[in-house]
Amino acid sequence: MTISAILFDKDGTLFQFGATWEAWASAFLLRATEGDNVRAIHLGKAIGFDLPAGRFRPDSVVIAGTPAEVADALVPHLPHMARNAVIDMLNEEAEMAPQAEAVPLLPYLQALRAQGMRLGVATNDAESPARAHLNAAGVAECFDFVAGFDSGHGAKPAPGQLLAFSRAVNVPPAHVVMVGDSTHDLRAGRSAGMTTVGVLTGMARADELDPFADVVLPDIGHLPRWLGL
Repeated sequence: MTISAILFDKDGTLFQFGATWEAWASAFLLRATEGDNVRAIHLGKAIGFDLPAGRFRPDSVVIAGTPAEVADALVPHLPHMARNAVIDMLNEEAEMAPQAEAVPLLPYLQALRAQGMRLGVATNDAESPARAHLNAAGVAECFDFVAGFDSGHGAKPAPGQLLAFSRAVNVPPAHVVMVGDSTHDLRAGRSAGMTTVGVLTGMARADELDPFADVVLPDIGHLPRWLGL
C-alpha cells in the first residue's frame, strides 16, 4: 500500500466529538430559546440531544449531518426564525465551541508532513467554523485542503469533497487514506476509491465502522504505525 495523502474528518477525528459538540449543543439551545430551559430541553429532543444529561443520542442528526440538516430539524420548533438565520446561529456557536484534540495535533501533523504526506480536512461542518477550529489549534497551516459542506463539493457520504482533495493535491484516490469516526466518512472514502480508516474518538462503535473500514483504530495517533511510517 503506497499512501501519499491523508484526508481527515474533523469532529470526532482530529477533535474528540463529545467535548466539542456537547458544549456547543447546550450553548446553542439556550441561546435559541433565550435561556428558557424547558423550551431548550424540548428543542434538544429535535436534534437528538438530552440537555439535562449533556449527551447526544447515537442517531442524532448532529453526529454526521450538515448544519443545513440540523437546521431543518430545528426550524419546525423555531417558528420565529428563518432557516438561514438558524444556520447562521449554528455556525456562530460552532466557531466558539471548545476543542479537545484527539492527540496533540501540531507535532502529529508536522511529523506526517515531514514524511511527505499531503494533508486535508473534509467535514460536514461549514468551512468557516472548520477553519476557525484549525486556527485555534494552531494547525491550519499543516493542511493543503479544507472543505466543509458549503465549499462547493457536496457533503459526505457523497465523495465530492474527497475527490476534490485528490485533485487539489494531485494524488490519485487509490493513494489516499480517508480517516473518520462515522460511517458517512467511510462510505464516502469507499465511494471515492480510497483506503478507509475508522477511529473511535467519535460516537460510533467499532462494530458500526468495521463494514466500511480497512481498519478501525482507537484514535489517529495509531495511524502512522499502521501505515508503516
